[in-house]
Amino acid sequence: MRTPVTIRNVATEAGVSISTVSKALNGTGHIGAKTREHVIAVANRLGFRPNDLAQSLHRGRSFSVGILSNDIYGRFTLPIVGGIEEALSDNRVSVFLCNAADDLERQKRHLDALLAKRIDGLILTARRTDYLAPLDIAALGIPVVHAYAQSAAPGAICILPDDEGGAYDATRHLIALGRKRIAHVGGPQSFEATRLRQAGYRAALKEAGLAPPPDSELFGAWSEEWGRDAARRLIDGKAGLPDAIVCGSDQIARGMADGLREGGIDMPGQTALVSFDNWDVIAAATRPALTTVDPNLKELGAQAGLTLLSLIEGKDVKPGIRRVPSKLIIRRSCGSPDRS
Repeated sequence: MRTPVTIRNVATEAGVSISTVSKALNGTGHIGAKTREHVIAVANRLGFRPNDLAQSLHRGRSFSVGILSNDIYGRFTLPIVGGIEEALSDNRVSVFLCNAADDLERQKRHLDALLAKRIDGLILTARRTDYLAPLDIAALGIPVVHAYAQSAAPGAICILPDDEGGAYDATRHLIALGRKRIAHVGGPQSFEATRLRQAGYRAALKEAGLAPPPDSELFGAWSEEWGRDAARRLIDGKAGLPDAIVCGSDQIARGMADGLREGGIDMPGQTALVSFDNWDVIAAATRPALTTVDPNLKELGAQAGLTLLSLIEGKDVKPGIRRVPSKLIIRRSCGSPDRS
């Protein structure tokens, strides 16, 4: 095993003192430009790597942050983490990613390990936008941002997708296409996202002087199976088939599309379909391909990363909830030209 190169080795090879090497590598002190360049060149040639902990103590910053998630393998967490890492790496900040897996004891162990590494800040993210288990943020002693998660802690900063605005835009799009009897099929009502998407759907209908058709607001699981079941209910309903349906997720919409097809319903001729998430592997593969709301999760992650950097640098950041605008991706399921 190769012996690590020390600062003393660099000083000896460069023919200068250890303090001169330290000043040259840290960009501090009063030394000549040629001496600084010479020391840096020697350090690079020898493969010198400064001790990160010592550097962090010297600078007062480690230039690293932690991301603590309860679902790092999930559909929503991955693009969020991608946005965070991209924003932070552009600012030369490293990331430590930990998965708590909804285990409070495991979360505590990860937090202890991250704090021992002297991280400059922490981002908490989750698989759903509802409130996380209570965590004493103030006791951590470092800046904290919530991304795709909420906290009731005083002064908490939470960056979330605009679920209500996305559903509003999707419903308005259907109305603009001439659809008037528009149903809504959502996920579990225990999820805040479900309730907000229903609110956006209702707001768009009300603005247009419309109302939900009778028995047309249905709620179930985030699953294709629920979408197929809901399709059968709408087909067999006494009020008649709606001419459009807003689904709470791409999974539900894919099941809905299968159920409508099995029931002999022409899409988008008889019934148009829009959904939420823009999960490409489902939305683009569904037949017809789904018009869907993209919640802009990578941008959400990037905003979380940049917000954390602002806090670390001591800038004022207003606490509370910030909603990241979504984007409607137009495909064939609502009868519009494919613009995806």
